[in-house]
Amino acid sequence: MNLKETENIINSLIDTFIQSGKTSLDLRKKGLKKKIKFDNTPVTNGDIEVNNLLTNKISNLTPNIQIISEESSANKEKKNLKNFWLIDPIDGTYDYVHGKDEFTINAALIINKKPVAGIINAPDKNRLFYSFGLSNSFEINNGLKKELTCKKKSKNNEINAVAYSSNPKPEIAAIYKKYNITNFTRMKSSFKFCVIASGEFDFYAAEPRAWEWDIAAGHAILEHAGGIITDFDENDIYYGKKDFKNPSLILKRGKIL
Repeated sequence: MNLKETENIINSLIDTFIQSGKTSLDLRKKGLKKKIKFDNTPVTNGDIEVNNLLTNKISNLTPNIQIISEESSANKEKKNLKNFWLIDPIDGTYDYVHGKDEFTINAALIINKKPVAGIINAPDKNRLFYSFGLSNSFEINNGLKKELTCKKKSKNNEINAVAYSSNPKPEIAAIYKKYNITNFTRMKSSFKFCVIASGEFDFYAAEPRAWEWDIAAGHAILEHAGGIITDFDENDIYYGKKDFKNPSLILKRGKIL
């Protein structure tokens, strides 16, 4: 698949992602129906409806590429996957259920175990992010399109991090010390990848946690904007692992040291 083909696929998904965002907000306004999954995490009718919208559109666009979605058991038992889609219809379901605005809608195209394209909608923030190759990462903010380049927005020299917890574990605290990080803002969902790609923040670290569908779209968007994504040992991140679990993770806006 060449760059133009990838671009066409992502461009064809933008309207579906915008509609999916509207659907998610409309369903929340009407009152969500929630249940608890086997892993003790919540799922709502919003998750399921958005999943259906995304998988139907993606299946039509790329009928020969398999889809792995958080909200479906299809294809998760297959081994040695190289080319496939990773979908998280609602990343941050807890925030979604509780009326907060950081939840996101995500899809990433994986080719040879690496993300070559990604698209993330944060509908309650009216911000949509997407990419389809190096130096081809963009944001649509309130209808206005701009390129993402990881250029730092603040003029100070502090390294501003995002964190999934306000009480970092010892291994995360040690990494903060290594990079002289004193300020961090708690943030959930894949939105953290997007605000690093946009230059609003500089850094994120997490021990092995969550799943591949939580990070793949953000990985593409950040990397294509010029960011750096590795594990704690500076190894590249690959997708299609046996259990789809993530390794440790470090996101950098660029060479920040």
